[in-house]
Amino acid sequence: MFGLIQLASYKRSASNAPKIAGYCTVRCTFRCILRNTSRAISAGLILAIIGGCQSSDDPKAQMSQSDPLAVPALGNVEYHTYILANELFADLRPSRQARYAVAGFVPVDTMKYNKNDQHPLMMLGHQLEQGMMTEATKRGFTTQEFKLSNDIIVNDESDRVLTRNIDQLSDIERVDFYITGTLVYQQSGAVVNARIINVRNKDVVAAATRFFPAEIFWEEERVTSRNGRLYRTEGGR
Repeated sequence: MFGLIQLASYKRSASNAPKIAGYCTVRCTFRCILRNTSRAISAGLILAIIGGCQSSDDPKAQMSQSDPLAVPALGNVEYHTYILANELFADLRPSRQARYAVAGFVPVDTMKYNKNDQHPLMMLGHQLEQGMMTEATKRGFTTQEFKLSNDIIVNDESDRVLTRNIDQLSDIERVDFYITGTLVYQQSGAVVNARIINVRNKDVVAAATRFFPAEIFWEEERVTSRNGRLYRTEGGR
């Protein structure tokens, strides 16, 4: 009797063996999937954290990835200059043999600065000259300061080494490329067209265009000047 009971128990366990083996296989497979998934998620989180830390160290990189309309205009002329320079120098590589000179950005219709034009962006051309020199130098391009004087100029109010007096300018070294551009004024800002020109053959080797809002230097004004006349603007631009 005891032998029959053992035999019956053995048969039942033998018949359940495939089910148990199948259950173990499914359970092991499920564990492997969970383990691999958790590893992938962990790796993704680590990369995201590292990327976030790197991007947080460069505020300009963060701003360049954000919506330009979300960046306040006032006080951020350097941000717009940085984005313009990114496009302008995108396909160029710095060379120790090449020398660059940055000239002023001028209105496209007159090709010269007009101090009597009271546009909110009347100083934008001068600032772009200074800003582009900074951006080019930071990217490894050799820039020439052609407004450098022969000596330090000292007077009662200040001392300086930059001048616009031709008689006081030092000799200009060889220049291979000019960085300059034009401004197209609009009611709400100006379109800046920047370019890099080969001095020898006048070829434009790089160009970029960007809109600069009118409020980068001053807050929005209700009264503005256009073609020598005063106009009152209603509401926001």
